[in-house]
Order: sequence, then structure tokens, then C-alpha cells
Amino acid sequence: MYVATQEEFEMSENRVAGAVKKASGAVEEAAGKAVGNPRMETEGAAKKAAGSVQNTVGKAQDKVGAAVRK
Repeated sequence: MYVATQEEFEMSENRVAGAVKKASGAVEEAAGKAVGNPRMETEGAAKKAAGSVQNTVGKAQDKVGAAVRK
């Protein structure tokens, strides 16, 4: 039976922070749409895009880390 190690469950800080930023951006964008505030909507979309990029960087870091651990 295979038992995963703690290292296999760890994610880079960029991946976690990016996911949080992406989610908060999506909420801000939706709130901006709901209240008719184009500036809030645009800022939310930008935050969501930045979070997506940061999350992608974190995924790449995780893959590099996994390859190094092998």
C-alpha cells in the first residue's frame, strides 16, 4: 500500500496565494457587475488574472520541486 509523504501534499506559497487572489478577484468582479461599478469590475478582473498567473508559477514550482525530490 502506498502512503503519501508530507512533501507530496505541500504546495508552493505562490500556488496558494495565487488561488486566493484569483478567487477574491472573481468575487470583486462579480460584485462590481452586480452593483454596476465598472472600476470595481475591472480591478476584480485584473486581480483574478494576476492570481491565475501566480497560481501557474506555483504549479511550475511544485513540478520542479517534485522532479528534484525524485
